[in-house]
Amino acid sequence: MSGLSNAPRFTSKPSWLRVNLPTGERYRFLKETLSERRLNTVCEEARCPNVGECWGGGTATFMVLGDTCTRGCRFCAVKTQKRGTPVDPDEPAKVAESIKLMDLEYVVITSVDRDDLPDQGARHFADVIQTVKSETGILVEVLIPDFRADEKALQIIVDAKPDVVAHNVETVRRLTPSVRDARATYDQSLRVLNTLKRLRSNLLTKSSLMVGLGETGDELKEAFGDLRREGVNFLTLGQYLQPSQKHLDVVRYLTPEEFDRLADMARTFGFDYVASGPLVRSSYRAGEFLVKSLLEKRGEVGYADSK
Repeated sequence: MSGLSNAPRFTSKPSWLRVNLPTGERYRFLKETLSERRLNTVCEEARCPNVGECWGGGTATFMVLGDTCTRGCRFCAVKTQKRGTPVDPDEPAKVAESIKLMDLEYVVITSVDRDDLPDQGARHFADVIQTVKSETGILVEVLIPDFRADEKALQIIVDAKPDVVAHNVETVRRLTPSVRDARATYDQSLRVLNTLKRLRSNLLTKSSLMVGLGETGDELKEAFGDLRREGVNFLTLGQYLQPSQKHLDVVRYLTPEEFDRLADMARTFGFDYVASGPLVRSSYRAGEFLVKSLLEKRGEVGYADSK
């Protein structure tokens, strides 16, 4: 079973991808809290369709190191330039304070690529992780750039002791050159995931794939196998949505039933957790309940403070 069918190709966004714009007092409060501190979230910068649900459910994804990426991936809505914006030294404290004010239960921290910085931003990223862990005590998942697979940079992130480290391959091997920036290769992302496990064998790792870009079922199977060989624990699968006319076209909208079949296929590879659906994103509700359960079984909830 390929997981992909010969279902009709929708020429406009199908009904299951239409979501209501976020509203309500809590949403406005959270938006104002972030704005006052000049903090960025990938929820807004990447135009995530789940922002209302996640913010309402106690989860948010902070984007550190500025709002401007030094890469130019053809699927991404985040601004891009050769050089990023100046790094805010107060950002770690601002993020921790905002998490407490927002009463979050689980946080995801990600960043733009910063090829313009000597350490690609690894030390600042780690400072945010450590400050959040010490000030809030909540579970911290990080979604990291590839840091050009530099082991020193990855070691800095691992030493900050996040609870989960995610790095996305984004798409299948064949499509990577046309979807991602030329500096972000498929094999480089696999090396990142391999290095993370080598640096800490019991680290929980995660990756994500967008579908609807022209990939085949067999190519997805290959990607699932590649990720499991690098020890990836968690996988998310979601529909690619075109942020603007300047970005890649959607080749196909998959049905919810096809996403269910893809999830069944992926689970046969042995992932601890698979989230698959049209609106699923890498940090979609973050799988926080499962993550906490796995860490509790290992006796590692709060382990960042004790190791």
